[in-house]
Amino acid sequence: MKAVVITSAGDPKVLELQEVEDPQMKDDQVLIKVAATALNRADTLQRQGKYPPPKGDSEYPGLECSGTVEAVGKDVTRWKIGDQVCALIGGGGYAEKVAVPTGQVLPVPSGVSLQDAASFPEVACTVWSTVFMTSKLSLGETFLIHGGSSGIGTFAIQIAKCLGVQVFITAGSEEKLAACKELGADVCINYKTEDFVTRIKEETGGKGVDVILDNIGGPYFQRNLDSLNVDGRLFIIGFMGGTVTQVNLGCLLARRLTVQAAGLRSRSAKNKAQIVREVEKNVWPAIAAGKVKPVVYKYFPLAEAAEAHQLMESSEHIGKILLTV
Repeated sequence: MKAVVITSAGDPKVLELQEVEDPQMKDDQVLIKVAATALNRADTLQRQGKYPPPKGDSEYPGLECSGTVEAVGKDVTRWKIGDQVCALIGGGGYAEKVAVPTGQVLPVPSGVSLQDAASFPEVACTVWSTVFMTSKLSLGETFLIHGGSSGIGTFAIQIAKCLGVQVFITAGSEEKLAACKELGADVCINYKTEDFVTRIKEETGGKGVDVILDNIGGPYFQRNLDSLNVDGRLFIIGFMGGTVTQVNLGCLLARRLTVQAAGLRSRSAKNKAQIVREVEKNVWPAIAAGKVKPVVYKYFPLAEAAEAHQLMESSEHIGKILLTV
C-alpha cells in the first residue's frame, strides 16, 4: 500500500508518499480501506519529532479516518466486509489501509458523506471526553472555547449549542469570528484586539464562565482562571503557547475551581472504546439530525500532505483539513 512517511524530523517537506507494507491485523481489529483522513495539530508535532506514536500503533501520521471495511479479525462481531465506517486511531490514517481495534470504529453518521466522516472521530472524542464526560458541561451553563474556528472549536460550538449551552469563543480574525457566529457561538471575541477576561466579565455580569476548553496553555493559564465562575472548570488539551507560567493559586480555593488536562492518543484501547461508545450514543444522533455538521475547509490528495501541513501551520483554515485517498 501507499502511505505518507515522515522521512526525518523537520518541516512539511519531510512528508513523502511511499510504497510500504500493508498493516498486520489482529484478531480484535478491522482493516479499513481508507477513503479520507483528517489533519490534527498532533500530526505536525509528530512530523517535528515531538510526539511519537504510542507503542504498538502505526508509525505513520493520522489520528482518524473514514473508509470501507476490507477485512475483520476473528474476534470482531459488529462489523462486516463492505461496511462504511470512520475510526479513532493511534496513527496510520495517512495511508491506503489501516488496522483499527474494533472498539474504536464508528458507523458513518447518517447524512454525512464517506469522506467528510473522517472529520469527526478525533474532534468528537476529544470534546465529548473532556468537556462533557469529565467537566460535566450541562444545560444552561456557559462555555468558553479558545480557537473557536479550529476543527475542535467548530465542532464544540455546534454540540454545545445542541445541549442548551451559552457559547463564548476566541479567534484572531473577523472572518473566523463570523464563521463561529454562523455556527451558533453567542459571544465572539477577537483575542488580538480585545482582552477576553474583561469581555467575559462584561457579558456574564461579573461572574465568569462555567467551563473553558483551552489549547494555549501557559500564557492563558492565569487569565483562564480569572475568567471562571464559582465552581468553574478549566480543561487544557494543548500547549500551543507553551507549558511554563507563573500563577496565583488563590482563586482556585476562593472560587472552588477545577483544572484538568488530558490527551486522547495515549489513552488505553479500553478507555478509547468507552469514549467512542459515549460519542456514538450522544453525538451521532445530533449529526444525523443535521444539528452538527462537518466543517471542512479544504481537501488535499494524500500525495499533497506536505501542502496540507503548510496550510494547518499557517492557521488560515476554519474547521478541518482533509486528505483524500
